[in-house]
Amino acid sequence: MNRRGFLKTLSAAGMCALAPAAAGAGEPSGEAEKEFHGVLIDTTRCIGCRTCEVACAEANDLPVPDVSDESVRDYERKTSDTQFAVVNFYDTEKGEISVKKQCMHCNQPACASACLTKAMLKTPEGPVIWREDKCMGCRFCMISCPFDVPKFEYNSAIPRIRKCNMCWARLQEGEKPACVEQCPGDALMFGTRSELLEEARSRIYAAPDEYVHEIYGEHEVGGTGVLYLAAVPFSQLGFKTQLGTEAYPALTTGFLYSVPIVLTLWPALLLGLSNASKSRDEEEHEAKKSDRGGTSYVIRD
Repeated sequence: MNRRGFLKTLSAAGMCALAPAAAGAGEPSGEAEKEFHGVLIDTTRCIGCRTCEVACAEANDLPVPDVSDESVRDYERKTSDTQFAVVNFYDTEKGEISVKKQCMHCNQPACASACLTKAMLKTPEGPVIWREDKCMGCRFCMISCPFDVPKFEYNSAIPRIRKCNMCWARLQEGEKPACVEQCPGDALMFGTRSELLEEARSRIYAAPDEYVHEIYGEHEVGGTGVLYLAAVPFSQLGFKTQLGTEAYPALTTGFLYSVPIVLTLWPALLLGLSNASKSRDEEEHEAKKSDRGGTSYVIRD
């Protein structure tokens, strides 16, 4: 990269950082008429087998968890860069209840809004995906997520942001998410968000004594693609119940404008300096070859 190319890179990064469009980085383009798809998780049907964990690991080439390990019942687990879905076990007023946790695939995701390069993207179909070729490594997505889902591969030489993408590749082939397909207890249902909400309301109406009359994710942070039914208040199942109903991108916008520009540009600056340094070394090497009578030529701007 020559000096001109470096300055162009830095300038483009600055424009991304300051442009108001950054707040809408997760908005789909040109296909807004599509209805989001998602997953309904009925915790009253979950048997705690953790088959969904295994299915997720196999579908995403992750380490397969040991489902015979009973120690996981003793503490609440978080998703990680090597496990996109976890089943936790909670002692409640109605006994032990198992709950699958993963990315919520928000309707207006804060992670995508905070992403300066649209590496994190809300697709028109519903899943929130991460695109490696666009990521600049700022990790704003991690800071902005109200559910603490995106995880960074700190132990990798080429780190990535990792999280559930609702089996995006499978969906493009007309298949269901692996966890939904493999669930033996029919606790997971895949469909359009309107279908899932209708089904959830029907279950509550048909068995009002078996469910709390609330669908988690219907309104939280502007609505999510993953919805939950439960027999007890969601606060007893480790859910954040004070998030409000406002979509987070509006809050994220303020955060982005409060971040010093030097922090926003730092990854691009380091990349530009590295490439510029490599270019100088290569030019010096070529110049030495030319002095020795070689046939190499150096063309500068």
